[in-house]
Amino acid sequence: MSVSPQIIKLTALIALLAAVGQMTQTMYVPSIGYMVKDFAVSPASLQAVMACFLIPYGFSQFIYGPLSDRYGRKPIILFGLLVYVVGSLVALFANSYELFLFGSFVQGLGIGCGGAMARTLTRDLFDGAELHKVNGLISMCLIFSPLIAPVLGGFLTEHFNWRASYLFLALFSIAVTIVMMTKLSETLPKEKRRQEKVIHSYRHVLSNQCFQGYVICLVATFAGLAIFEAAAGVLLGGVLQLPATTVSLLFVLPIPGYLVGAGLSSYLTRKWNERKAMYLGILFLASGSAVILIPGVINSTSAVTLVGGATIYFLGAGILFPAATTGALSPFPNHAGTGGAVLGGLQNLGAGMATLIASVIPTPNQTPLGALMLFMTIVALLGLSRIYRHKDAATDIPAVV
Repeated sequence: MSVSPQIIKLTALIALLAAVGQMTQTMYVPSIGYMVKDFAVSPASLQAVMACFLIPYGFSQFIYGPLSDRYGRKPIILFGLLVYVVGSLVALFANSYELFLFGSFVQGLGIGCGGAMARTLTRDLFDGAELHKVNGLISMCLIFSPLIAPVLGGFLTEHFNWRASYLFLALFSIAVTIVMMTKLSETLPKEKRRQEKVIHSYRHVLSNQCFQGYVICLVATFAGLAIFEAAAGVLLGGVLQLPATTVSLLFVLPIPGYLVGAGLSSYLTRKWNERKAMYLGILFLASGSAVILIPGVINSTSAVTLVGGATIYFLGAGILFPAATTGALSPFPNHAGTGGAVLGGLQNLGAGMATLIASVIPTPNQTPLGALMLFMTIVALLGLSRIYRHKDAATDIPAVV
């Protein structure tokens, strides 16, 4: 597939839109030690910040997706970005931990538009193998905002204070709003918009058993990533007592693993088939979880095993995400907004619930983190099993003459 100017422009706009949510999710991690002092709370309780962001981030996508099928993609994106800007300002000027959590909640509520539309815009324009390649390319581009955010957050925190990160997010989101207003073209023309009831759209999408399996796989895999992102700051900064800049650098080291996996995803699917590629991704998830879990069992916590295990896990996630997203959305050319909303919404809602549960589990070492990541891997495997049981059963049904 030659990379056309249309693909380059769309990829850049999607990466920019998604970067707002991704940077919000990880930028504060190096600042946890400083926020603990300002708000007089425990380090573990700061994991609730990610949960307060991810839960509305996921839930709001169930609203944005069907609305975009009815009214178009661009108006929904602009509305959500404006809500996010308000939340960023609340978090920036919050004088209490509770008000800060509320600001994070509003941020998630707004930028849910980006989570849903990042999956939907590509389905509007591509399908089949081309859709997989574009999703793989976008996945590779999306990795750079989580790579930059913690480093930038650590720099701003040490040279100014943790609020400088939220000032940056507010200004960045305003800039992205202006770019989307002036550069994004509507990808869903009026003649293709659907006026059916939202419940009918969701029933159509959710009744597909393969879609259900892909959703389970994606939700569980993403929850494992989110749990690591939420716990890594606590373990590296709180347990190992590493400075913010060191935490930020260690935090991003696993992310190139995802970049490699996303780059391999389309190639592996083409060389073998989707099933073998997906199961290879699961193998990497399990291996990475074990590398983190086993040292924790002997009451050891180290940056080497945390970063090494996460890198392997991220590699598996990079293989899985483009393949599973393509497989899930391919059957729904006329319900791309609803399908994208379910994928994005449940991924982030599930990740938010997982990090909320993780926030109440004591983390004296890396055992809880490894155990939770391994549990999510098993759930992802169950999702894949559901997909291929259904496909195999459909293949075995004799043709009606």
